[in-house]
Amino acid sequence: MLAIFLKTLPFFALIGLGWFAGKTRFFTAEATAWLTKFVFYFALSAMLFRFSANLKLAELYDPNFVLAYLSGSFAVWLISFGVAKARGLPTSLAAMESHTSMTGNTGFLGVPMLVVLLGPAAVGPVLMVLACDLIVFSSLITIIITAARHGKVSLGSIALGLVKNPMIVSMGAGLIWAGLKLPMPAPLEDFMSILGAAATPGALFAIGASLATKSAERPAPAVWLSFGKLFLHPGAIAITALMIFHVEPFAAGVMIAAASLPVAGNVYILAQHYGVAPQRVSAAILVSTAVSILTVPAVIHWVNG
Repeated sequence: MLAIFLKTLPFFALIGLGWFAGKTRFFTAEATAWLTKFVFYFALSAMLFRFSANLKLAELYDPNFVLAYLSGSFAVWLISFGVAKARGLPTSLAAMESHTSMTGNTGFLGVPMLVVLLGPAAVGPVLMVLACDLIVFSSLITIIITAARHGKVSLGSIALGLVKNPMIVSMGAGLIWAGLKLPMPAPLEDFMSILGAAATPGALFAIGASLATKSAERPAPAVWLSFGKLFLHPGAIAITALMIFHVEPFAAGVMIAAASLPVAGNVYILAQHYGVAPQRVSAAILVSTAVSILTVPAVIHWVNG
């Protein structure tokens, strides 16, 4: 356990460094926004493309893996939704809490950290988790909030939103490249490798710097949502992956580790965009990230065993 904690410590130390830079205003909110944009559109996209393009598609897609992740995640979604409705919250707010409780920081934290800690074989499972979050659950929250407000949903706007997401585009382009079995020219490989190498420190620093601007104004809901993300989500995934769909052990371990990650920053972007509980989501990101310093190494230690 201590060995795993020491391996994860540098990743969380980078987050802490970013938080310190943001809190002291050495790194302004504007600088954080520009760094996040660089990581999101360039560095992380290069990393995802390079990982995807070097995958063997025949070994990537596993229906049981996808079903296990979707069913476990949706179970947590329904639990959070039921608790929110029992507290008398409107549908849009209940849906946002549900989305918060099961959407992990797979892109900015999971891809860089889990591939390093669990090895190159973790790339495929991590990307499948990321694809499910981006395509299925991001679409779901958009549909529910839009329907609750306007009574109708524009499938065109949802499709456009997915296409405009650079993580989806880069993964899709990489998978097409892999599917066509195109060779990767050495200059392109080197370019993607150099640019993608900036994703890990840049993303972790940006997470920390963005946390410096967040506050825990609603501690009770934030604690509940963090509990859902850090404990209910990996627990539900462990049940569906290991006991129901019998996913291959290593892939199941990667899926469980990905489910143990703290709340994703892009959930706050969605909450702010729709004006649905941005402070509550912000607090959940802050609390879950702080607690995950201890819980993530524990989960990774367990799945390694």
